[in-house]
Amino acid sequence: MAPETTDDVAGADATTGEAVVVDDATATDAADPVAALSDLAVDHEEHVNAPGVVVRADAVQEALFRLRDDLGYDHCACVTAQEYPDRYETIYHLRKYDDPTDEVSVVVPTPSEKPVSQSAEQAFRTADWHEREAYDLVGVEYEDHPDLRRILLPETWQGHPLSQDYDGNRPQIVPHVENANPLKPDQRAEAQTDTMLLNIGPHHPATHGVLHLEATLDGEQVVDVDPDIGYIHRCEEQMCQQGTYRHQIMPYPDRWDWGGGGLLNEWAYARAAEDLADLEVPEYAQVVRTMAAEFSRILSHMLAVGAYALDVVGDFTATFMYAIRDRETVQNILEDLTGQRLMFNYFRLGGVAWDLPEPREPFFEKIDDFLDALPERLAEYHDLLTGNEILQARTVDTGVLPAEVAKSYGCTGPVARGSGVDYDLRRDDPYGYYDELDWDVVTEPTGDNFARLLVRLREVEESARIIEQCVDLLEDWPEDERTIQSNVPRTLKPEADTEIYRAVEAAKGELGIYIRSDGTDTPARFKIRGPSFSNLQALPEMAEGEHIPDLIASLGSLDTIMGEVDR
Repeated sequence: MAPETTDDVAGADATTGEAVVVDDATATDAADPVAALSDLAVDHEEHVNAPGVVVRADAVQEALFRLRDDLGYDHCACVTAQEYPDRYETIYHLRKYDDPTDEVSVVVPTPSEKPVSQSAEQAFRTADWHEREAYDLVGVEYEDHPDLRRILLPETWQGHPLSQDYDGNRPQIVPHVENANPLKPDQRAEAQTDTMLLNIGPHHPATHGVLHLEATLDGEQVVDVDPDIGYIHRCEEQMCQQGTYRHQIMPYPDRWDWGGGGLLNEWAYARAAEDLADLEVPEYAQVVRTMAAEFSRILSHMLAVGAYALDVVGDFTATFMYAIRDRETVQNILEDLTGQRLMFNYFRLGGVAWDLPEPREPFFEKIDDFLDALPERLAEYHDLLTGNEILQARTVDTGVLPAEVAKSYGCTGPVARGSGVDYDLRRDDPYGYYDELDWDVVTEPTGDNFARLLVRLREVEESARIIEQCVDLLEDWPEDERTIQSNVPRTLKPEADTEIYRAVEAAKGELGIYIRSDGTDTPARFKIRGPSFSNLQALPEMAEGEHIPDLIASLGSLDTIMGEVDR
């Protein structure tokens, strides 16, 4: 947005090199990110919920290292690139794993004629894929990047689809290129060792979607793996940029997670847009949202658990079918509530589409029956899975992801909590009705495949606790106070150049939305931060040095959904 400056400290404009004035009013506060970067900053911006510090393109690494090491901003949640008429811009959205409400945006402008910036990969490993996406779609180049190549589009693609001069009618020629072994002879432990390139996917049940793994093997051991994504690039961000805030964007988030987590995705957009447009949500609607979201989380986790049984022990007839049975029960409840079984489109800006089904008593009875049967169902899952010696042999001490490595890759959700990272936005950045309810954040310390499975099973229990409390509140809520939606203008036009990044705890982890408004009823920039995108990037750390079956177990433990990876 438009910079706000005073006359305290001078710097150099990042695009022109001319002297500008930088506000340093808070320089006495050593914990303040604006003060910490006063000597590197060339301008300041104020994004919704976070200060924006504009730094030179050659000072990115120094700025990020300082924020990470000195001030504790250890979570690079999202990287957003965009083009303006006079410049390109990269925004690094930084948060703290200990306190995600403490945020800062590092804004890096580059001139239109030479959009080159320092890479942030040295400070945050997760920036590797994020910057590759920015290069691929927008056209910003990053110096010192370890592997700057396209990530969603073929290497031979001409142009950058989100650049302003992109010609969408230009024909594309995509020839077949033979895969090359990524290992050089001098990188092998033994010069005479033979390696083999194994292609897994993109159409294979174990990849949980259209994902291609280029795995390099030394015998049975994985020595290198490169996840190759982009096969179902869905242009979701572009479609949202063409839709109106009020009516046309909300149906899209369900399609980012066809595993059942759609209501959580809807909440991510609702939270960002409601903060952007300063919209209130009635308390009653917050309770309904919270209950519906936790049913959606159970829907996703049940599929993850059932599919994992197939991946690891080939258990189709028992565990997988039990999981589908329990998902059907949840889908029946959500169908009664939303009218849909998967693509719900139930949330609305300012609330929800409609109230609970009438008569309410049978609906509550259906929920109570599910909650009453759930403990016995979960005991069955533990007997079949966590108590299964074969599964234990396949998952205990395999696919280990240490906590600090998980943080560097921006991992969130059950993947991070399975590594002992105590991070959950429902508690740490409260929204909805979560801070009024009694529930616990589930973590496991070991960081292996078994831990991630255990976290999801235990999170189903916590979701049931939350739903039970919501039902108790809704049963007793006075009829004349059941307001499902606030008074939202028919057309929303947030103030031009307002920028916001907001996130929720979706089924797979932190699902964030960045929006920049331009004064119209459609976003100028809409960026989706899918948790599976960052979680999947950590797969090589988990798989290298393991064996082929361990690679499959590690991939399944991530519970990726390609709709939010390719977007």
